Amino acid sequence: NTIPRVLFLGSYPPRKCGLATFLADLTENYPGPYDVIAVDEPTVEGSSRNYTDKVIFRLNQTNSDSYYTVADIVNSGAYDVFNLQHEFSLFGGMYGEYVIKLLASIRKPVITTLHTIVLKPNNFLMSVMRSVCATSSRVVVLSNGGRQLLIDVYGVDEKKISVVPHGVPDSKFSHSLADAKVSLGFEENIPMMATFGLLHRNKNIQFPLKAMQTIVKSIPNVMYLIIGQTHPQVQLYEGDSYVHELENNITAFGLTKNVRFVNKYMHDDELIAYLGAVDIVLTPYNSVDQYVSGALSWAVGAGKCVISTPYLYATELLDNGRGFLTPFNDTAHLSSLIIKLFQDTKVRDRARRNAYDFGRNMIWP
Repeated sequence: NTIPRVLFLGSYPPRKCGLATFLADLTENYPGPYDVIAVDEPTVEGSSRNYTDKVIFRLNQTNSDSYYTVADIVNSGAYDVFNLQHEFSLFGGMYGEYVIKLLASIRKPVITTLHTIVLKPNNFLMSVMRSVCATSSRVVVLSNGGRQLLIDVYGVDEKKISVVPHGVPDSKFSHSLADAKVSLGFEENIPMMATFGLLHRNKNIQFPLKAMQTIVKSIPNVMYLIIGQTHPQVQLYEGDSYVHELENNITAFGLTKNVRFVNKYMHDDELIAYLGAVDIVLTPYNSVDQYVSGALSWAVGAGKCVISTPYLYATELLDNGRGFLTPFNDTAHLSSLIIKLFQDTKVRDRARRNAYDFGRNMIWP
């Protein structure tokens, strides 16, 4: 009955991405012995990153020889299980195909955690995903919707799939948000909304910005926080152009007093402090097939009132009164819903409590 010794492979702090945060939380809460192989991108930042002692090797994601070195470490090491944190863009080759060579070379049980499952894959992506699942002893997905996608779209044996909810930190349910608002420098009664996480175009933040033009007419002092930096991978090929577009929208829409960027990569404690202050969290994403979202998981776990577009994960997580869905890019619906929720505290608080109670099943052990 000893707890297995695990070797984890994935992006890892101080690399800035959602998967790195997830793996850090996972390993921090894993009760048994473990080591980490960190995936580095082939940039100056990637090669100069300083990791903790738990990181025993750095996989250069575009160097195919590096994958065979990882296989040797797994096979020769005293590990019971190899856990792959899988994201297509994290590995080299087309759709991360290099990882297939790695999995085929490993002689230990492999548990693969999938962070992206594409609803309508092309033939090559389909073959990569099927190979990853076929060479894994077990496949972990983070929602029931993900499980169904693997069965229906990719033909994965359902007996091989385990559903493990996306972990979230524990936090107290706060009936009053006034103190949290004041601690961040805001007025105690200011109506506040937020979208958070690394910024890229699929965040679709221009959608709520358009709705804000109507909202400010009813709630002139409303504040919308956009929390996070440009995603590092996006930064490489387009810099901060998306942020600049949003800034231009804010100016054009006359929202300079109502929208604020918090342009930093937040650690867990900082993010929890901001979540404690906002009345409504928005996840207005435009990817219909997004099967998991760390930001949405955190918001539900913190007992926030959440409004989301109906992507796959949101329809599952916000079911049964745990939040509110708004049609993709329907600004009239979104603005009226936000105004209603700010005006009706009881409806807002009921959703918060439902979300918080459900979120207790998602806390890291």
